[in-house]
Amino acid sequence: MIWATGAPMKKFLSMAGLLALGAVTWWLLQTRGSIPHAAAADLSPKNAVPVMVASVERQDTPAVISAIGTAQAYNSVTVRVRVDGQLDKVAFTEGQEVHRGDLLAQLDPRPFEAQLRSAQAQKDRDAAQRANAERDLARFSDLAHRGAVPVQMLDTTRAQVEQLKATVEMDQAQVDNARIALGYTTIRAPLDGRTGARLVDAGNMVHATDSNGLVLITQVHPMTVSFSLPQDQLPALLASQHKAPLRVTALSRDASQPLGDGVISLIDNQIDSATGTIHCKATFDNAANLLWPGQFVVLHVVLDVHRDALTVPATAVQWGTDGSYVFVMTDKDTADLRHVDVAFSEGNRSVIARGLSQGERVVTEGQYHLEQGTSVRVIDRQPTVK
Repeated sequence: MIWATGAPMKKFLSMAGLLALGAVTWWLLQTRGSIPHAAAADLSPKNAVPVMVASVERQDTPAVISAIGTAQAYNSVTVRVRVDGQLDKVAFTEGQEVHRGDLLAQLDPRPFEAQLRSAQAQKDRDAAQRANAERDLARFSDLAHRGAVPVQMLDTTRAQVEQLKATVEMDQAQVDNARIALGYTTIRAPLDGRTGARLVDAGNMVHATDSNGLVLITQVHPMTVSFSLPQDQLPALLASQHKAPLRVTALSRDASQPLGDGVISLIDNQIDSATGTIHCKATFDNAANLLWPGQFVVLHVVLDVHRDALTVPATAVQWGTDGSYVFVMTDKDTADLRHVDVAFSEGNRSVIARGLSQGERVVTEGQYHLEQGTSVRVIDRQPTVK
């Protein structure tokens, strides 16, 4: 066999290349209709991304400010003795609920009873002298009228009567003082509350100057919670309080258990320049005794209630470089990426100001596998990512 060389050979190769190019073009033209079918296969229910969805709902939603606060007794009193003496009796038990006027302790009253008797006797003696001086004044007045005694004696007797009158009044003050001191030997609760630990045992000498006292009583019905808010919240706080008392909910430190509902009772009259916060207090009736002095709590201050607001579960809202967005499930079971404006979030709900309509279904779980137009299918539980 003899192979062609030179120009005939180059002509042969060119024709072969044209034939190969034509074959490839024919194959592409034959298969171009199959590409959309392959894409459609990716959107089939078999390959759809499993997601969980929730409906866009209208509901009344509160606008809430959160803060950390410290529970405080509404009133607290350290009970101290007001006279010196021996503590004869302790009439309360530690941790007892007491009411105003209940007996707490008793001092030895005998020294004070003796002082009262002495003061009363002194008054009785001076009163007798006054009575005698008044009789003398009556007699000398009659005699002076007849000219039987000098006027000077009458004036002296009258001055003596006035002096003894003042002495009797002073004696009465001593009697009253002794009676008050005797009353101080009986120590009663000055307010309704709960007693703390006993600070002095019976048998000890106690003094009015003792710093510790006998017991601390704290009033826990009602209770207050002290907290601070950023100064930027003050205008909204004052505007809402002007409409109605601001409601406050107290929660446990991990925000898992509600402890009670109350109202703000104090917005301080100045901002703390060191921290840029405003001091506030809330009052709770504390009927269930869930708040305790010194306890740290989480507070939710309700500034306003947005009526009939569009809300979605907070887990439906995602955040990207272009802002917040959600995936809406269409009637064709595909994901539609929708940019939204979030007014605020409260608890596990977010209020949507723009971008959604009532009744639409938004994806709450499985968003990380979605993009615009992805086929989705609804499941009843969170999908397991392998």
